Amino acid sequence: MTTRDKLVEAAAKLLDAGGEQAVTLLGVGHTAGVSHNAPYKHFKNRDALLAAVATSDLDILTTKFVEIRVSASSPGDKLLAAIGALIAFCLERPSRYRLVFGAPTLVREHPELQVQSTACLPEIVLMVDECKSANALPDTPTRSLASLLLAAMHGRVLLEAQGQLRPEKGLLSIEENMALMVSLLAP
Repeated sequence: MTTRDKLVEAAAKLLDAGGEQAVTLLGVGHTAGVSHNAPYKHFKNRDALLAAVATSDLDILTTKFVEIRVSASSPGDKLLAAIGALIAFCLERPSRYRLVFGAPTLVREHPELQVQSTACLPEIVLMVDECKSANALPDTPTRSLASLLLAAMHGRVLLEAQGQLRPEKGLLSIEENMALMVSLLAP
């Protein structure tokens, strides 16, 4: 593992443990077990390091989506599996979720993050298109359906994170809500 990779991994750990405010270049160097100057040699600033964490997470999500899309499962099961993987990421790593999906300035200022963020969405779009071809979703513009599903999922994740819609209150889980939405959209 390169020093840069160690730094990105350490930043991700700090982000998971204490949120974005816990990530400092000095703290990342210490957590990575490298020189306190190492982060400054690999990253222009803290935002560049955070962009590298977000880029890495999007790369992992994209790889997961590709694995799901090329699997032998039915189109509907593939789509729900991809949405489930995204939900798991959101719930297991809330600070990284907010970094990846809630930091538009970071995306604008770091081209590598922009490239990776635009590579991730097409996988979901392809799965939505497969669902349309299998008559599991309506003949509506594919990108519109994909954005509707993703917006609903992100909204539901946010409402659960805020404690407003939780399964403990007798409500469906996020995954169950998304499966219901896909089934209600079926022609």
